[in-house]
Amino acid sequence: MQYRYYICDVFTDTRFGGNPLAVLPRAEGLLDEQMQQIAREFNFSESAFVLPPQAGNDCRVRIFTPTCEVPFAGHPSIGTAFVLATTGAFDAPITVTFEENAGLVPIAIRKRQGGRIWCELAAPQGISFGKTISVQSVARAVSLAPEDILTASHAPKVASVGLPFLLVELRDWSALKRARPDIGGFENLLAEGVDPPYVHLYTRTSDGFDIRARMFSPLDGSPEDPATGSANCALVGLLSHYNETASGEFHWRIAQGVEMGRPSVLEARTEKRDGAVVNVWIGGECVLVSVGLIEV
Repeated sequence: MQYRYYICDVFTDTRFGGNPLAVLPRAEGLLDEQMQQIAREFNFSESAFVLPPQAGNDCRVRIFTPTCEVPFAGHPSIGTAFVLATTGAFDAPITVTFEENAGLVPIAIRKRQGGRIWCELAAPQGISFGKTISVQSVARAVSLAPEDILTASHAPKVASVGLPFLLVELRDWSALKRARPDIGGFENLLAEGVDPPYVHLYTRTSDGFDIRARMFSPLDGSPEDPATGSANCALVGLLSHYNETASGEFHWRIAQGVEMGRPSVLEARTEKRDGAVVNVWIGGECVLVSVGLIEV
C-alpha cells in the first residue's frame, strides 16, 4: 500500500536549513512496527504520523526516532502543523490541538509577511526536574573539560515538559563549538539513570540571539539534532524557574544547528506567576522540501 509523505525543514525560512522532518498526514492502517520501519528508513531525528483523534481533538500525532517512539517532540509537532496547513487541512490563522502520548499539544498557526507559515506550540506538561549529574560525567560525554561547564545558575540537570533532557550550561560559544559526543560517556550517563541520554548544551549570547544551543543523542541513531523544540522548551522552563522574578513573561531567540551547517531559529517564551512557571511555548517557521509516496 502507498502512503503520501511530505518532507519539510523546521525552525527555518530557508530550504535545507533547520531540522528535516518526514510527515505522513494519513497514517491510518500502519502498524507500530511499520511506523518504526518508516522512521528508520527516513533516518531523520524524528518522523511524524497523523492519525484520527481519540479524544475529540483535531488529530492524533505519533512521533518516532530511528530507534523508538517518543511521547512528545517540538520540531515534529511544529512541522506537522505546517504540513497540514500547507496542504489545506487547516486555514491559518487557527489554533489546533494534537493528541500526543505526553498529552495535548495546542499549536497556533499564523501567516507572516509573504504568506510564510509560522507555528507556535504550548508544551503538553509543566516543567519538572529529574537527576542532577556531575560535571565530570557530563564533560566526558561531550568531550570537554570540566571548567567549560558552568554551575552558577544550575548544575547539569534533567528537566522535561514532556520529554526529558539533561541541560548543561557552557562557558562560551567556543566551548559549544568544540563539543563532541563521546559514546562511552553517553553510555555512562545512561548507566547513571539519564534515560533517554539526550544532552542539551547551551551558552548565553548577545549576538542577535539570547542562546546558542546543541543537542546530542548518539545512542538514538542521531548524533546531533539541528533544532530541538522540546529541549529548548525544557531549557527556558528551567531558566524561568531559577529566575528570581516572581511573575512575568520572558522571551528568548535561540540558535541551533549552526555547527552542523543547518542553522535554525527557535522563538521561545514562558509565563511565570507567583514564582511558578505556568506556560512554556516555542515557535518558528518551516519550508516544504519534497512530496512523495512510500510503499509499505
